[in-house]
Amino acid sequence: MAIWVDDNTRVLVQGITGAAGRFHVQQMLQYGTQIVAGVTPGKGGQSVEQVPVFDTVQQAVDGTQANTSIVYVPAPMAADAVLEAAAANIKLIICITEGIPVVDMLRVQRQLRGSGTRLIGPNCPGIITPAARCKVGIMPASIHQQGHVGVVSRSGTLTYEAVDQLTKLGLGQSSCVGIGGDPIIGTSFVDALAAFYQDAQTHAVVMIGEIGGSAEQQAAAWLQQHAMQGGKLSKPVVGFVAGSTAPAGRRMGHAGAIVAGSEGTAAQKSEQLTQAGVVMVDNPAEIGSTMQRLLQN
Repeated sequence: MAIWVDDNTRVLVQGITGAAGRFHVQQMLQYGTQIVAGVTPGKGGQSVEQVPVFDTVQQAVDGTQANTSIVYVPAPMAADAVLEAAAANIKLIICITEGIPVVDMLRVQRQLRGSGTRLIGPNCPGIITPAARCKVGIMPASIHQQGHVGVVSRSGTLTYEAVDQLTKLGLGQSSCVGIGGDPIIGTSFVDALAAFYQDAQTHAVVMIGEIGGSAEQQAAAWLQQHAMQGGKLSKPVVGFVAGSTAPAGRRMGHAGAIVAGSEGTAAQKSEQLTQAGVVMVDNPAEIGSTMQRLLQN
């Protein structure tokens, strides 16, 4: 069923006693997510929305068999929270926190390499699988609908815009993943595309990129090498790259959305994705209608 989260996802919330943690726990529970534990050091024995709170991730895993963590820990401690979850053998970690220092994420990246733990984020909205009523993140649940279109995006806001368009056109989603817009993130476009192409419940994909970095170019190369059949993509992909009017050298929105020299421009990314068979749109308002047209053909 879709990718990475499903009926078997058992979530623990790191930072559950903070304002953001409390609010989003309530929202996730209302949607149907299985939240089995929370973690805040020194707050063990308390509860939030009837979810038991533990002092450490290992205690929470031992007591509840949690297999997924979502991190609402403030930026100065967030990297340590991610590594604590990985050390407790959590296999999927979603880090919502923004503003984590790059040097901290370099440490996380190095320690997670080869560990078998997947990190989504940081600075991301999370992931949702409507068919399983499983939302691990901050996305508005009401706009999502069960279906067969996968969504992967660097932009939280544009994720919601694309999903809302799809739902209004009767095009439900298999899973929607916000990978985050920081320079160093745990899960890439390539990771998500590979998972969607392997998922029988995903029939098409929406991919939303941004200026800066080379993640979109890497995705284009992967699609050309692994997703082509008879000269076209085996599952249609609709793409949009935000930031076409951004001036060089100025960060726009996310920390990773900055053009340096001739690399990372929206035009360059769009051209390479088009060559890889992605149907690119110039206006994000056309994402839903373009997908509808492709699926009707």
